[in-house]
Amino acid sequence: MKKTAKVIAFMTAAAMVLSTAACASGTGKPASQAADTTALETGTTTAEVASQKAEGGDAQAAAGGYTYKIGVLQLVQHTALDAANEGFIAALNDAGIKYEVDQQNASGDQSTCVTVASKFANDKKDLILAIATPAAQAVAGAVSDTPILVTAVTDPAESGLVDTNEKPGGNVTGTSDLTPVKEQIALLQKILPDAKNIGILYCSAESNSEIQASAAREAIEAAGMSSKDFTVSSSNEIQTVVQAMAGKVDAIYAPTDNTIAAGMSTVSMVANKNNLPVICGEAGMVENGGLATYGIDYYQLGYMTGQQAVKILTEGASPADMPIQYLPAEKCKLTVNDETAAALGIDVSGLK
Repeated sequence: MKKTAKVIAFMTAAAMVLSTAACASGTGKPASQAADTTALETGTTTAEVASQKAEGGDAQAAAGGYTYKIGVLQLVQHTALDAANEGFIAALNDAGIKYEVDQQNASGDQSTCVTVASKFANDKKDLILAIATPAAQAVAGAVSDTPILVTAVTDPAESGLVDTNEKPGGNVTGTSDLTPVKEQIALLQKILPDAKNIGILYCSAESNSEIQASAAREAIEAAGMSSKDFTVSSSNEIQTVVQAMAGKVDAIYAPTDNTIAAGMSTVSMVANKNNLPVICGEAGMVENGGLATYGIDYYQLGYMTGQQAVKILTEGASPADMPIQYLPAEKCKLTVNDETAAALGIDVSGLK
């Protein structure tokens, strides 16, 4: 049975225009799940778009006559990345611009990311959005003459996507999903005051997760606990690795790792069976069986990225001069899975 999560202190803005954002083509198909090109009903043909761009470019775009071609590459389907995708589309809709969006999902496969990135390069998109670090790295490696926005990337500079997060310097900018790791470890300690040994669970192939794991180690040590890494190289290893954690750690910390997030139902099934609470990097992981998190709102993160896209497309803003943006701390939220807490015999009433 699917577990339900109770969200505390959530953002009311996270519900805005959700139905519009989820259906970019009016087909009822979620934007994050679309495999083929979808488009807004603008009444403008592809030939007319090409003609408008050749004849007027930015002037016609500003007048609302040009339909922008946008490519979106999402690494894998899971709640957080889906929400970022939906927020991005909502921001475009709210801006009232005309666009076609080519939604592609790599299903967690790096070679597919490279293939889609090459396709986008050949298609001469007006702008590309890459969701999650491996997708961003693939697009940045294939496209040099088109603005690229990234989201759900912890540290774009550390991942080799920009010169610095303050001044990207190239054709890439976007938003970071840097999570409040220190606060998440403090939450773990508050819920589990007797925990001494913490297992850090993540995919070794994701640089995004390596960065968070390092921050978690520091926070765990500073809190007077010890940590040990448990890594997987693919989703096929999740069940075995989580099973191996039983008897070795008192709790699990899982950062915003795409492989772990996509396989969170397996993680929670094995962890809960072995009485191992899981403190997660984001709310979707809690909804799929984790115990709790204090994390960012991915819909709002995607919306912020969409606002960047509008500035680039309609105002001529350059990614080189647009700093990587972060959600302010006050937009983080506490999420607790009451069913998981009950199954583990943990009292979470003090958090509410």
